[in-house]
Amino acid sequence: MSEGAVGGRRQRTDKQRNRTHILEVAEEFFAERGIAGSMDAIAKRAGVGPGTLYRHFPTREALLAALLQARDEELEARRDAIRREVTDSRAALAQWLQALSEWVTAFDGLPEPLRAALTEGTSPLAITCQGFVTTTEQFLGAAQRDGAAKPWVRGRDLFLSTLATAWARGAVMADESSPDALVSLMRTGWETPTGKTAPGSDEGRPSSA
Repeated sequence: MSEGAVGGRRQRTDKQRNRTHILEVAEEFFAERGIAGSMDAIAKRAGVGPGTLYRHFPTREALLAALLQARDEELEARRDAIRREVTDSRAALAQWLQALSEWVTAFDGLPEPLRAALTEGTSPLAITCQGFVTTTEQFLGAAQRDGAAKPWVRGRDLFLSTLATAWARGAVMADESSPDALVSLMRTGWETPTGKTAPGSDEGRPSSA
């Protein structure tokens, strides 16, 4: 092997090592301080220059997308397990929303960039968010066909409600009972009381007046 090839491989190895190290440090940093922490502070803690950090991750969203990748895989595994093991569509939707709620609270402050990603198609988080919106629509659609969910509810709205609930759980006024209460309120919004609401019914739909 030529000296140039050896050098190129070494550079690629060093680059991957730097990237992995930055991700490890950023995971710890965001877990401690939330996602609003300084990118330059992450670079300093990782022992690299800001230029090195930004070459790997040009934006905070790109860094978050990389950090969430492993969690994305865990969430996808839970999605597959729910589909395989839960036959009741009402319970399946509830379990998926619970899994989604845990995913969006990986770091303090995460719901906001995820919300923004739904309206900013250029965000590295956009594809991930849209994929999970689609999954939510699939679980919701099954529940609606069974009469277990109100027919006017949309998967996108449930995804946004999960983000909003996650944000509210971290609000100053929230206490230890808030998470369960907020989840119950959201479930009251999408679930039919008897599971017998006819498809196309507007029962329980908020008025636009």
